[in-house]
Amino acid sequence: MLSTLKTFFIIFITFSSLSLCAQLDKSNGGKNDKGKVKALVIKNTKVSEQPTSIELKGLDGFKKAYDREQEKLNKQQAEEKRLNKGILTQKKIKEARFLNAFKTVNGQYIYPVIDQDLGSIRTKANSVNIICRDFQHPDGDRVTIMVNDKPVVNNIVLRRSYQSFNIPLELGINKIAFVALNQGTSGPNTAAFKVYNDTGVLISSNEWNLATDAKATLVVAKYE
Repeated sequence: MLSTLKTFFIIFITFSSLSLCAQLDKSNGGKNDKGKVKALVIKNTKVSEQPTSIELKGLDGFKKAYDREQEKLNKQQAEEKRLNKGILTQKKIKEARFLNAFKTVNGQYIYPVIDQDLGSIRTKANSVNIICRDFQHPDGDRVTIMVNDKPVVNNIVLRRSYQSFNIPLELGINKIAFVALNQGTSGPNTAAFKVYNDTGVLISSNEWNLATDAKATLVVAKYE
C-alpha cells in the first residue's frame, strides 16, 4: 500500500513538471531555446558624445581686442582735440608755463638758475671732510667749492667715484657753497655728497641738481 502511494506521488510530480515546461515554451513563442543563454537588451540607449578640445589659433583674439581699444582711444583723443581747438585749457596753460621756464640754445634746454638749500648742521669739529660724485651718468659736470664766498677748491670735474676734500672750519657760521660751472653734456649739473666730521662720523648727506651758475649751499655752525 505504501509503495503504491509513493509511485502515485512520483507520477504526479513528473506530470506537473512537464505541464509547467510546456507552458513556458508556449509563452516564449514555442522556440527551442533549450541550452541557450538569454541576455537582457535595453533599447533606446544613447551613446554620450565626448567634448572636442578647444584649439587656440594664435593671438588673433587678443590682437583684435587691442586694436579695437586703440581705435576707440584714437577717436576719443581726436574728439577732445576737435572740441578744444582754439581753447586754452588748464593743461595747455601748465605746459606752456613749464616750457617758457626754459631757454633753448642749439636745440638744448637750458635750466633756470635756481639756488638750492642743502640745510644746516652744528658741530664741534675743527674741519669737515666732504666727498662728492656725479650720481648719474658722468658727463663732465664741474663745480667749485666756496666757504663764506671764498673759493677753496676750484674746478672739480665730478666723476662716478667719490672725491674727498677737507674743509677747515672757523668758529661760528661756515657757509659752504657748491657752484655749478656747467651742466656737462646733458643738464643739469648733478651730484651726491656726504659730510663727515673730523672723527669720521657722517653728519650730512644730500644731492643737488643745478643749472650753470646756480649754487647749492650747506651751512655748518661750529661751536665750542
